[in-house]
Amino acid sequence: METPSTYTPPKVWQWETESGGTWASINRPIAGPTHEKELPIGQHPLQLYSLATPNGQKVTIMLEELLALGIAEAEYDAYPIAINKGDQFGSGFVAVNPNSKIPALVDRSTTPPTRVFESGSILLYLAEKFGALLPTDPAQRTECLSWLFWQMGSAPYLGGGFGHFYSYAPTKIEYAINRFTMETKRQLDVLDRQLADRPYISGDAYTIADIAIWPWYGGLVLGRLYDAAEFVEASSYTHLVKWAEEIDARPAVQRGRMVNRTWGPPEEQLHERHAASDFEHRTQDKLEAAS
Repeated sequence: METPSTYTPPKVWQWETESGGTWASINRPIAGPTHEKELPIGQHPLQLYSLATPNGQKVTIMLEELLALGIAEAEYDAYPIAINKGDQFGSGFVAVNPNSKIPALVDRSTTPPTRVFESGSILLYLAEKFGALLPTDPAQRTECLSWLFWQMGSAPYLGGGFGHFYSYAPTKIEYAINRFTMETKRQLDVLDRQLADRPYISGDAYTIADIAIWPWYGGLVLGRLYDAAEFVEASSYTHLVKWAEEIDARPAVQRGRMVNRTWGPPEEQLHERHAASDFEHRTQDKLEAAS
């Protein structure tokens, strides 16, 4: 066990701009834009500004699933927001999301255009707009939304808590890692128990609840998040792993994971997305760019 820290919090906290950690350069205790930068606008009514983090994947997976259902009105343009470079603090992005977090969506089919921010809100907006992936039966709808909001409330413990202290923090703090690992494993157990007697999170149908939860908890048990699958004994959550693998095999999910991805194997990246044909052209484009 570590020796207890002798740190005593000051009476008034002061911001130290270089506080350490992977994301230190973009973390700050104030809101608002830091620079002027307008957002690009493509040809479709739906304009997405995002990155292929777990929260970003939720929306691109949702849009690809809607298109797979034959809903042509769900066509969209997706532009990457380089959060490591502070793109989320540009004036155009802040106008869409005053909280300066990805993803952010603008629906230009309405007058005036509708801005939507927070990934769970975007999923609900799209589900209601297109009448898909959200049950209409009141009891089933309520169950689905309960799990959607569960994810929105629980994932910060996995991401900002466990993920930060286990993977990104400049100093490994035993208490913090233990505390957030315990909570993460409790959440994994919640999901594993829920999936023990049903194929999807909220019942027999694939819904926005699955789309919201999969990039975070599916990513963790599939070994794609924080390189921590072994650490949290992911393989012991057998029902959760089975669900994660089945969703991973969905073509729309595979496409959604690529959109706005700017890292990893080239075949898994599609920096911008403007049409379904972009998925077919991505490999050739990368080969031409490298030559």
